[in-house]
Amino acid sequence: MTSPGDWFVLRDIGEVDSPALIVYKDRVEHNIREMIRIVGDPGRLMPHIKTYKIAEVIRMQMESGIKRFKCATISEAELLGLTGAEEALLAHQPSEIKMNRLSSLIKTYPGTRFSTLVDNRASADMMNSIVKSTGRSLDVYIDINNGNDRTGIIPEKTADLYGYCRELDAINLLGLHIYDGHIRNPDPEERQKACDTDFEKVEMLINTLREQYRVDMEIIAGGSPTFPIHAKRKQVICSPGTTLFWDAGYASRFEDMPFLPAAVLVTRIISHPAEDLYCLDLGHKAIASENPLEKRIFFLNKKGLQPVGHSEEHLVVRNAQKLELKVGDILYGLPYHVCPTTALYDRVLIAEDGKITGTWEVTARTRKINY
Repeated sequence: MTSPGDWFVLRDIGEVDSPALIVYKDRVEHNIREMIRIVGDPGRLMPHIKTYKIAEVIRMQMESGIKRFKCATISEAELLGLTGAEEALLAHQPSEIKMNRLSSLIKTYPGTRFSTLVDNRASADMMNSIVKSTGRSLDVYIDINNGNDRTGIIPEKTADLYGYCRELDAINLLGLHIYDGHIRNPDPEERQKACDTDFEKVEMLINTLREQYRVDMEIIAGGSPTFPIHAKRKQVICSPGTTLFWDAGYASRFEDMPFLPAAVLVTRIISHPAEDLYCLDLGHKAIASENPLEKRIFFLNKKGLQPVGHSEEHLVVRNAQKLELKVGDILYGLPYHVCPTTALYDRVLIAEDGKITGTWEVTARTRKINY
């Protein structure tokens, strides 16, 4: 039996090669339940699949009443078509070649409603031309920049683009998309204050557009950090993503949120090159490396190890606290950022009741499935 403190320990770990990414199914189920509890209605959820890219996780959500999803790549969009999702929103304004690929998905998977984002006239014209040539129409949301400064159009300039898109033959304008990933204050009150402040211009825009065009619009807003805040806005569709697997970065920053880390890295000590240095088989190919060395992994069973070197196949750690270690020891750790970590694996191992029970393919880690 394992205790709550060592929930990650596997009884059959000796049969698991490393490095490996283990997904604990009961924790994914917990996170899905919490997402629905927070928002109150699974129909108000449009979770992002970029965190996991796995058909089984999509199906687990669909069985809980979640039918609509966001994605970032054409491969992820196709995975949603393959799993029979009701809607797949490509939350990445497509280039011309990606628009042609998206058109192929629309034709091939008629049971899924594919949609995407637009933030300028040129892209709207391109999308309209391509879809019109196929004899179909395209569902579109205008992407709003309310402070993230990555993509989107600022609220003050949106009315003109909204009116322009309404006149395009093959564009079916559904509403607005707002991603506020810049709001990451660990204090929940300060986070809500920042979210509400940045959303004020969006609310003004919504009122203006509704008065001018007499239409009901869908509003898709937020990511994981602002999910509980937008969940209180009954007119908003919420789109968390990392909530499915969670990770060390979000768990340490957002302690107010009830999600559990569900994806754990397994690695082994393979060398002891100096008195206080140990080398693990956890290189760049096994864990996301975009963060500083000290923010790549949080060890669960040997806390206090300090990463000091990282290369393609190796992670060197300093044993500053003189923990009892030897070559062959197994370490469990949480990735600081799980989304790009998952994308490094062809498949993940599934843990249930302290044992490995199967594997799930990370299907959409590839750039292309069929189209």
